Amino acid sequence: MITQDAAPPAPFWLSQQDCQLDDFIRTISQGTALADYPHATAVKENILVYDCDQVRALAASKASLRALQAEWGKALMDGPGVIVLQRAIDDTATLEQVSGVFRALIAEQHASGQAGGDHFAKPGANDRIWNAQQKLCLRAPEAFARYYSNPVFAWIAEAWLGPAYQMTAQVNVVNPGGAAQAPHRDYHLGFQSAASCAAYPAPVHQMSALLTLQGAVAHCDMPLASGPTLYLPYSQRYQAGFLAWQQRPFRDYFARHCVQLPLSQGDAVFFNPALFHAAGHNRSPDIRRMANLLQVSSPFGRAMEALDRRAMSAALYPALQALRAEETLSADGIVHAIAACAEGYAFPSNLDRDQPIGGMAPPTQQQLMHEALAQDWPAARFLDALDSQAWRQQA
Repeated sequence: MITQDAAPPAPFWLSQQDCQLDDFIRTISQGTALADYPHATAVKENILVYDCDQVRALAASKASLRALQAEWGKALMDGPGVIVLQRAIDDTATLEQVSGVFRALIAEQHASGQAGGDHFAKPGANDRIWNAQQKLCLRAPEAFARYYSNPVFAWIAEAWLGPAYQMTAQVNVVNPGGAAQAPHRDYHLGFQSAASCAAYPAPVHQMSALLTLQGAVAHCDMPLASGPTLYLPYSQRYQAGFLAWQQRPFRDYFARHCVQLPLSQGDAVFFNPALFHAAGHNRSPDIRRMANLLQVSSPFGRAMEALDRRAMSAALYPALQALRAEETLSADGIVHAIAACAEGYAFPSNLDRDQPIGGMAPPTQQQLMHEALAQDWPAARFLDALDSQAWRQQA
């Protein structure tokens, strides 16, 4: 019999008192053995490094790709929690074009007097583009298509989240002299206060990390002087970490033991959102360190940003038609670009209007775009279909 004042099992609820630095140190005191990750090319600072030229060749076999994705999932969950993908982007022309769009957007923000804040650093010190995903798609849809047709992004997203993921992104430029961020964990619970985190049972703390994949694409060379991101490998394994990172002893330990790796333009880093990390201090005299921060969300959760995916789809559709007609974008590339743009999950919806005929769920925005491309609808017809779908989904 459970009495009114019976205490719940200790592991089910976490509190700040559960955060013991000695336990944390024991949890993260792990070494990364290259032999345990046969597809990796190196271990640097306890972090796994993969050569994406080899990855792209390996992925020609579905079985090999599946094995690689399982290895990535293991690394993100129980391994170091962070992996570096060298040469994740091999299309430097597109990378430069997208960087140019980002620079133009930042210049417009400056001209308008707007300043992009930062969750974990002093506002105004650096430059931020919120909702960079939508802004890039609407400003330069062909560049968006080429950039997000990159299969590496899709493979790592599916390795952690499965299909129908939601892609969002924010650009962060750490300017010369820009101070380091405070160490932290990320969205969802990483954006909550300690009191709010303690209100969620321990299984939700684990689930929070499973809802998001964090990534950063280097849009310039990032030597150590420019302050690439600081990491504490294996820290995602500490159960009470969403409470611990907010405490001074853990922050001090991070400052003494964190590691960082230089990156080259086109490299990418992906990590478990529960990993302790922070943008580094840019001590260079002239490097404006630009990273496109990818935040990929599970379809079973909700993304941090509200994107107008109808407007994005309307902008992207004619660009995809043109690229397909030119035969300059593969069928797989089109699939990846659509996945980064349109909604891949059918719910929530108004099932009085949007009935799941022929299946358990009504068609998604992605399915609509694929159907339109397959039948080569005129853009006007696709726009009408988007509007009709949006009306059906409204309560």
